[in-house]
Amino acid sequence: MFSPLLQSIIKRHGYDVVGHEDLEDYTRERQYVVLFFAGDAERLGESNDVAVVLPELHNAFQNIFTPVVVARESERELQRKYRFNAFPSLVFLRRGEYLGTIQRIQDWVDYIRDIREILSSEATEPPPFKFPEGCAVSTPQSPRAN
Repeated sequence: MFSPLLQSIIKRHGYDVVGHEDLEDYTRERQYVVLFFAGDAERLGESNDVAVVLPELHNAFQNIFTPVVVARESERELQRKYRFNAFPSLVFLRRGEYLGTIQRIQDWVDYIRDIREILSSEATEPPPFKFPEGCAVSTPQSPRAN
């Protein structure tokens, strides 16, 4: 279930809610799509912040991209596909192909700069998952020769 704020934004702006089963067909038909992964708004205060910013970003970029809200039950599966590690996230696609991700709330100037860069980039595979700092995977040390 989405937060009441996000539900009102979906209704007011006519945003589609898309699940993993119909995402590929939906995004392939559109030049640019931004997927909004809201996450659990009760746990993540930034979720509603990004929800409020999304329509403003849509306007700032003169409606060049189609904002879409990812269905809550599809978020984890699609998170694995696009390999981001924080909610809320905006995932940008061109004709269904991955362009980039912006995680959590950002400053306005950072959004503008990053979205311009993302929209002008070539499609790629999503990057590998990154571990947060301090969570580095250690490798066993080889025994020393005496």
